[in-house]
Amino acid sequence: MSLAPQISVIIPTLNEEKLIVQTLNQFNEDLRKKFSIELIISDGGSTDATLELAGKLADKIVYAVKGEKQNISLGRNAGAKGASGKYFYFLNADTMVNNISDFFEATLNVLGDERNSALTCRIQVFPEEVKLSDKLFHGFYNNYVRVLNSVGMGMGRGECQMVKKEIFEELNGYNESLAAGEDYDLYRRIRKLGKGKIKFLNDLVVYESPRRYRKFGYRRVFFDWTKNSVSVFLKNKSVSKVWEAVR
Repeated sequence: MSLAPQISVIIPTLNEEKLIVQTLNQFNEDLRKKFSIELIISDGGSTDATLELAGKLADKIVYAVKGEKQNISLGRNAGAKGASGKYFYFLNADTMVNNISDFFEATLNVLGDERNSALTCRIQVFPEEVKLSDKLFHGFYNNYVRVLNSVGMGMGRGECQMVKKEIFEELNGYNESLAAGEDYDLYRRIRKLGKGKIKFLNDLVVYESPRRYRKFGYRRVFFDWTKNSVSVFLKNKSVSKVWEAVR
């Protein structure tokens, strides 16, 4: 009988054929054996080659209910329901982990401490595509997230959220009524639960595609993030009814 995995990496997808192979290939067989990782794709109804490509690389694919629209909260929760790991690592489909073996070593050490309930880290743009505007914005925003956690507010971007399974399940996962701001909402509720700290690991980096920033620009992206976070904090609902996908 095989042992249950230690880590469940859960990746929601929707028409991600351009980047999904690159994202999944970083979790090679040696890495998955070393850290006992299961790789779960939770698909929201892709109509491109995403499922064909992911099916060759993931351990499990969770399919959306046919005919039902799925936001990212629903996708992440569906993936978590099919997960067996002690720790849930939620990544977006366009993310790459820097120094990935060291990353898992470090995060497991911190999550293994009973005083900690969840983790987050720095997010940056793919190094080969980075511009000065990316460095300035993400430098500011990473410090903003770090400060919010240091003062006890709870914050973690959805590109990479790492949570103990029992904490995630006690909170019933992501709020499925939120089309945006669901990442902030989850970490806010984890902090309010009071069963451990949220640690910001400043030495660890996850890279993301700059596609959204290139299409909309940082001014609009920051405005959208802020209005949804404020609305979630004050009213427990997002302003955005749909979060526009950028592919």
